[in-house]
Amino acid sequence: MALKRRNKVEASFSMSSMTDIIFLLLIFFVISSTMSSPNDIKINLPQSKASTTTKQVIAKVSIDKDGNYFIAVGSDQPVAIAAEALEAQIMSLVAKDSSTYIALHADQEIAYKEVVKVLDIANQHKLKLVIATKSTAK
Repeated sequence: MALKRRNKVEASFSMSSMTDIIFLLLIFFVISSTMSSPNDIKINLPQSKASTTTKQVIAKVSIDKDGNYFIAVGSDQPVAIAAEALEAQIMSLVAKDSSTYIALHADQEIAYKEVVKVLDIANQHKLKLVIATKSTAK
């Protein structure tokens, strides 16, 4: 009597375990990449659609399209200032009251390095800086 085997051996590979491993690796790399924080500049940007402003602005630093620096205190008229004297001027204003913000108004056509100069001054002295933007609300 010839008995046949009912269990056939198939030469196939189950991909379900391989996809599980790939998804676990994908999740690991996504989570680990969001956990690392590169050395970037933290900027407190105001909402562009809202009409709110910072309550305590000590100084308004403006940079026009030619790279000229201006500084205004409160509602005073802006005064032109040399780039070399900007840090000393800001520090003299902060010495009066260190709990207030500095608003940076920069023309959109200036070189990025001009904005970074002001950001570096604020970062070195641990100042609170707000970058002003145009309002897009109608």
